Amino acid sequence: MKQHSESMITFNRPDGQSLQGYLAKPQQAEGAPAIVVLQEWWGLNAQIRGVADRLAQCGYLVLVPDLYRGKSTVEAEEAHHLMSGLDFGDAAAQDIRGAVQYLQQYTTQVGITGYCMGGALTLLALCQVPELAAGVIWYGFPPLEYIDASKIKVPLLAHWASQDEFFPLTTVAQLEDKLHEAKVDFTFHRYLAHHAFANETAVGAHRTASTQFDPVWSQLAWDRTLTFFGRHLWSHPKQ
Repeated sequence: MKQHSESMITFNRPDGQSLQGYLAKPQQAEGAPAIVVLQEWWGLNAQIRGVADRLAQCGYLVLVPDLYRGKSTVEAEEAHHLMSGLDFGDAAAQDIRGAVQYLQQYTTQVGITGYCMGGALTLLALCQVPELAAGVIWYGFPPLEYIDASKIKVPLLAHWASQDEFFPLTTVAQLEDKLHEAKVDFTFHRYLAHHAFANETAVGAHRTASTQFDPVWSQLAWDRTLTFFGRHLWSHPKQ
């Protein structure tokens, strides 16, 4: 028996424009905190909806904004094209903030998490969306000059892969320095893994060069994520 429900919904950005998103509800929605989940560069596909479903099964109200407006792909070249066409600043300040504000109808405690491209957007959103309560990044960051770490006022957890060819650990260390300087409350974990180690579709024929699912590290990172969100989202119930 399913313990949650899910559907596509329409919600508004702060500027009044509307977009769609995938909403997954927990079995016990009353008083549940919420999480915005941000896609990899593939789009709002079955894999990222699965992440939302897993979080809903753990008791969270989850919304995945459709940043590509209905488009998705399994081809790396097309994914790069779609990502290149995305206005990251607008996505963070409007699409993602709109998703957060939609969830705030139900709870004051809204977290955010994202993978790859979504990880980069999570960092940007933490700088631009004051309503957020906590954030978890999975192997992704934007150019560091776009991050104003002094604006990040909430706890941050991040998962990095030591063999990541897209987001190298040398830059992760620079990001770490930037967050330290701004006195951000953050924890970084590094795993002996490749990019997309938490994406269960990055195996066999579906594996792109330089990506590889790792079930052991993926589970550890998932457990750490749930512990983190449990600490920072459940401890402040809506008044």
